[in-house]
Amino acid sequence: QFLDSYKSVTLESMARSFGVGVEFLDGQLSRFIAAGRLSAKIDKFGGVVETNRPDLKNAQYRDMIQQGDLLLNRIQKLARVVDV
Repeated sequence: QFLDSYKSVTLESMARSFGVGVEFLDGQLSRFIAAGRLSAKIDKFGGVVETNRPDLKNAQYRDMIQQGDLLLNRIQKLARVVDV
């Protein structure tokens, strides 16, 4: 939730806000990013966390593709039933 308000934030200011060390925060953020639970990247050189939230069009496109796949699967299942 903290990152929702920012496009980028320094690790130092974020760690200070949570009352933890920069190294601890870096490790935790890395785990969340690797697990796909956080859409961001860490610039180690600059000490900055940059969010990269997908825009609405990409989300709509992804949803449409997923719905199309589900529809195709249902049609294929129906075709198998009708052929039997």
